Amino acid sequence: MTRQDLGNDTTTIYTEGTELVIERTFDAPREQVWAVMTSPEHIPHWWGPHGATTDVVEMDVRPGGKWRWISIVDGGQAPFAGEYPEVVPSQRIVRTSIFDIEPCNSGPAAVETITFDDSTGKTKVTYHTHFPSQEAVDAAVGQGMSRDTLEQFDIGIWQWLRLVIGVLESLARQA
Repeated sequence: MTRQDLGNDTTTIYTEGTELVIERTFDAPREQVWAVMTSPEHIPHWWGPHGATTDVVEMDVRPGGKWRWISIVDGGQAPFAGEYPEVVPSQRIVRTSIFDIEPCNSGPAAVETITFDDSTGKTKVTYHTHFPSQEAVDAAVGQGMSRDTLEQFDIGIWQWLRLVIGVLESLARQA
């Protein structure tokens, strides 16, 4: 099994066999990171590559719930969907994920385990994705998944988190 490093200075991304691992520590409390990553109203502000818009069609973050998001990039649609077999609020999500276009959505889905670890007021987020085959992980990386993830983590989530934190701090000062 060969490890392929794809990250940068702030976000670790690597593949190893059929696994894709993404890690980033955000300078924000775990509850705020959880809210930004699991609330339908926040997703359009950070999900997808830079310049994309995202529609949250469905997002029911609970065991047995389903999700479907459509990212619109350069006039084309990239729909993704799945289910949530396991949710432990502010700690862990296990969800399936599939590119929701024929024939891609007729095979097995990838399984993502996302953990949120508290580290003295900061939050380490780890995505551990198990793809159904080596071809599937190679296709995801080849289509730009690591580049898009870097944009999501380094630009999208981080900028949105700073804005949300700033608003919350401002409201607390006014109270």
